[in-house]
Amino acid sequence: MELLKGVNLAHAYDYTLFENINLSIREKESIAVLGVSGCGKSTLLHILCTLLKPNSGEVYFNEKEIYSLKDDEKIKIRRNDFGIIFQSHYLFKGFSAYENIELAAKLTKQEIDEKILQKLKIQSVVKQSVGDLSGGQQQRISIARVLSKKPKIIFADEPTGNLDKDTANDVMSVIFDYIQEVSGALVLVTHDENLAKKCSTVYRLNEKKLQKIS
Repeated sequence: MELLKGVNLAHAYDYTLFENINLSIREKESIAVLGVSGCGKSTLLHILCTLLKPNSGEVYFNEKEIYSLKDDEKIKIRRNDFGIIFQSHYLFKGFSAYENIELAAKLTKQEIDEKILQKLKIQSVVKQSVGDLSGGQQQRISIARVLSKKPKIIFADEPTGNLDKDTANDVMSVIFDYIQEVSGALVLVTHDENLAKKCSTVYRLNEKKLQKIS
């Protein structure tokens, strides 16, 4: 089943980032978008996940064009169906790690899955203030917070940028397992070619075009 589709997407700021981009993703699939800094990878991700309306083109989720929906409908999709992992953590500094995760779960009326905390190897630090955690621990907390929402599609922007190689591999295994378990999908943007190769389909954003490379 097709979950997400971008049709003839184009966007520009002072210059054109990309144009005529088409892609789709189905249940249990993962796609990676590679490209140099400044090529528009993150902008494309933001367009696909409701954060930025494209200059032209459409984005469909469950066969509905999301930018034709009312704002409250887009917010509902972003809250309940989409999980967005940024390289920056965006955690609430005055909260404990567990409270950060718990807040996301409560907003979507979900229960925290203790197995996810164990798989991400953060169960021993969740009672600590996020300000006392390392950058890598904070990143894993932010990923646990997203997974606790039980999203259908995960959008990840350099999700392992603050992690060592072994921890990065462990974290991505958790994400890949998750999308299989829930028949979800992953859209990943990264500089890491080895990480990209773990996805079902790999694209490169280059010279304003999205090229499928595997």
